[in-house]
Amino acid sequence: MDIIKAVLFTLLLSAAAYSIAADPVDINSADKEALMTVKGVGERRAEAIISYRENYGPFDSIEELMEIEGIGKATADANRDILVVNQKNYRVTALPPKLSSQLD
Repeated sequence: MDIIKAVLFTLLLSAAAYSIAADPVDINSADKEALMTVKGVGERRAEAIISYRENYGPFDSIEELMEIEGIGKATADANRDILVVNQKNYRVTALPPKLSSQLD
């Protein structure tokens, strides 16, 4: 019984340490590898985030990630605890597709 308690205690400590150790990911500056640490974001979505950022400028909010195909509310909500949006001086080269269509 003591062995089971010790194993369960170790597992609980490991889980707590893992959740605390998750580094924030700034969606406006993270590289592909950092973006791939986000739940639901693999190589293709990480590349899409970077491409979006390069074409449309910095993200204003986590919700703006949903402009990217394959990233929806569930992915954004599941990662709110680690995603951050830091603003820097970025140059906008085009409007996001949804915003562009609203202006037409």
